[in-house]
Formats: sequence, structure tokens, C-alpha cells
Amino acid sequence: MTPSTAILFPGQGSQTADMRELVARVRPDLLARAAQAVGDDPFARADEGTNFAQPAIFCASLAGWEAIDRPLGEMMAGHSLGELSALVAAGALDEQAGLELVALRGRLMHESGTAAGNGSMLALMGAGAADHATEIAQASQLTLANDNSPVQVVLSGAVENLPTAAGRARELGLRAMELDVSGAFHSPMMAAAVPEFRAALARTSFAPPRTPVVSAVTARPFEDPRAELADALTMPVRWREVMLALHELGAERFVDVGPGRVLTGLAKRTLRGVELVNA
Repeated sequence: MTPSTAILFPGQGSQTADMRELVARVRPDLLARAAQAVGDDPFARADEGTNFAQPAIFCASLAGWEAIDRPLGEMMAGHSLGELSALVAAGALDEQAGLELVALRGRLMHESGTAAGNGSMLALMGAGAADHATEIAQASQLTLANDNSPVQVVLSGAVENLPTAAGRARELGLRAMELDVSGAFHSPMMAAAVPEFRAALARTSFAPPRTPVVSAVTARPFEDPRAELADALTMPVRWREVMLALHELGAERFVDVGPGRVLTGLAKRTLRGVELVNA
């Protein structure tokens, strides 16, 4: 019997040097459409900021999904930005509308981070990272941004608070690393990006997905994508809980359509006895 499959779509930080080549081979039409939506070639500038990285990763994710014969899967999920990719793949969101939302999302997050000027993120790694994340975040006036796995979390907030968090983490035997990002994503410091994005979502049509898509905000299948996608800008990515929810829904096979291999790596640290596939 074929195991139930969950298709996973990555978020920012998963970009690779060869993702443009994949898109050119599998979905060349997306190259021009992405450049038009962004105003420049996002692949050439993906390392410059989230305004370029997000559209490039979105296109590469859809190309990666199509490269494996577009299996629908019994369920889907996306990490942060990847939620929009998953909703497109599940038929809940028109592809062009999804691309335009991603371009807007990336621009608004970049502008919000630049305007704030002092936001950043800190990754904590090691045994017990998830157990200590809330304690460290509260003591350092930071926000838990990404609960990625039992051994990897990311905190978000004012850059001046990161050393306190890093010091406490090291006292607990964890490793701490500041991320090269332009803002405090998935924290209240992204609030300025929400109104325009929420307005764009209100103008966007959504259909019932052909397969369940689990929200990274609620760790449950999407019920109100307009609200949940808007909330995702300032709310944590509950990826560890998403993996557990997919498993509880019956997923025994997890396919990361890329780019990169970030999500299978996180799944490996959360679940045992499941099949992990990199497209």
C-alpha cells in the first residue's frame, strides 16, 4: 500500500544557486512573469533581500512540484512564504494571483524591516531548543518566530536584544547564530506590512483546496486563508506542530519540492519512521 503523502513547500532561506535553471527548464514562462511582478529578475538578486528572494523561491517551488509530475498528495503545507505555494498547488489560489501576492509580500516585509531598522533574527540549535525557546524569548524581549523542530527555533526582534538571548542559550548548552536577514520577520515588528497585504488578500479570490493545506499559523487545515495569510506576517511559524499534524492526518511520506533540502531536514528531527523525499 502506498503511504499517504504530504507535499512540502519551503520558505525564505531555501534559495539555491541553480533554482533559476530549474525554472528555465520546467516553467520558463514564470521567469518573465516573475520579473514583471517584481520589476526586475528576482533570481539574479535573490540574495539581496526578501523582496527578491520570495518570488524566486515561489517560482522554483512550483517548478520543483511540476518536475515530479505534479503529484497532488493527500495533504500539503508550506513554511511561511511556502503557504502561498501550497495553496496554488492545491488549487485554492490562482497561480498569477499567488505570484502577485508573493511579490507584494516580499516587498512589504522588506520595506517594513528597512523602516524599523533594528530588527533581526537569532537561530537557536541543540537538544532542548524548542523546550527553552519561550523562556529565552520572554527574558530577552524577543518573539518566537519559527518553531522549526525540537532542536531548532528562531527568535525575532530588536537586534540589541539578541546578545542577551544568545548568552542565555549558551548557558543552556545551545548554539546561537544571528541570521543574515533584513528584519524581524514573524514578529510584531512586521506590523507595518499587514494592512496593505490584508487589503490585497481581500481582493483575491480563493477556492476550496483540492487537498487539505495545513496552515503554519494554526497547525490546522486552512479555514480562512485571507486572515491566516495576513496573520502569518507577525505570528510564529509553528512548523514542528505542522509536521505532527500532517503525521496525525496520516502522512507517512514527506516530499520537499525545494529548492534546497531544508524541510526534509526539519522533518527528520521531528518525526521518526517516516519516508523523506527531496524532489
